[in-house]
Amino acid sequence: MSYLTEGLVEALDLILSFDREVMEISFVSLKVATISTTISSLAGVLLGVLIAAHNFWGKKAVLTTFNTLMALPTVVVGLLCYSFLSRKGPLGSLGLLYTQTAMIIGQFILTTPIITSLSISALSSLDPRVSREALSLGATPYQTALTLLTEGRFALASAIMAGFGRVFAEVGISMMLGGNIKGYTRNITTSIALETSKGEFALGLALGMILLSVAFGLNILFHYLQAQKD
Repeated sequence: MSYLTEGLVEALDLILSFDREVMEISFVSLKVATISTTISSLAGVLLGVLIAAHNFWGKKAVLTTFNTLMALPTVVVGLLCYSFLSRKGPLGSLGLLYTQTAMIIGQFILTTPIITSLSISALSSLDPRVSREALSLGATPYQTALTLLTEGRFALASAIMAGFGRVFAEVGISMMLGGNIKGYTRNITTSIALETSKGEFALGLALGMILLSVAFGLNILFHYLQAQKD
């Protein structure tokens, strides 16, 4: 047990002293997750509005597909992107493999179905009279969509938080597409895996604490938004 206690004390010291390596690794995680979630939110919420506001042939199949993709394994996304971005792949000439851009692409693919599916669920649960009243008052389709987004803003924010939490804690995509390069693509999850394999528990524990702190903060915010929605 002593090594755990010593590792915990050392981990707290690394965090409280704002250790440069810990800060750099945390910054990479926040940067990549924020950019990928922002792009996914734009695409996911737009798709959610279009799908929720229209009835079309095959809508149930589309909904089932998005719901299934919510459980997409990160290693599958990583493998799929790797096959396109590797030197022998169709996009290999772009030289994106083992870059933060490749990590963002993979995380975008991972979280877009999550935000889309949750956005559809949030907008579908709104009172249908909202859109009908907006249209009856002469609102354009664009203005009607804005009204729906305003009414469902808390639920949509929860969907975005769920997407951010998913990519912030993922490891498969970051490892396969980022390559865990120190000072560039090494983030919290890949660093924890590396340091644990080396027996360096202190740094791994410090990063684990930061990861849990972010997850805890997101959970509090998620419940707050849920309360506002209800």
